[in-house]
Amino acid sequence: MKNFWKEFLLRGLICASGGPIVLAMIYGILGAAGAVEAFSPREVCMGILTITLLAFTAAGMTAIYQMEQLPLPTMILLHGGALYIAYILTYLLNGWLQQLLLPILVFTGIFVAGYAVIWLIIYAVTKIKTEDLNKKLKNNP
Repeated sequence: MKNFWKEFLLRGLICASGGPIVLAMIYGILGAAGAVEAFSPREVCMGILTITLLAFTAAGMTAIYQMEQLPLPTMILLHGGALYIAYILTYLLNGWLQQLLLPILVFTGIFVAGYAVIWLIIYAVTKIKTEDLNKKLKNNP
């Protein structure tokens, strides 16, 4: 478990700086589209802090896959659950998602579907690579 937290912190710290860069792009696009003309200091501060924490959490949680004690479905659920909590809190705290049942359910559905699609792609690519490697190993005694 100690190794997990070390990896979590290392990965999180490496990627945390990407959060404000993404936020700057979002704010830039909103400004260019005329959707927003000004942000309050509170909005900017909250955005920077929450997006930095989101990037830190998203990157850090990939360390879960280094833990060989847990079965893969458990790791996927822990990873997905942590990401979901981080994203929904970020969206709610910044006012990017209405605090109503329907928008939260729509967000949840989109999140689960997106997460499942990504995992299906990862599974398919890994399976193809594994089969290729097994064929090569079988042909080279």
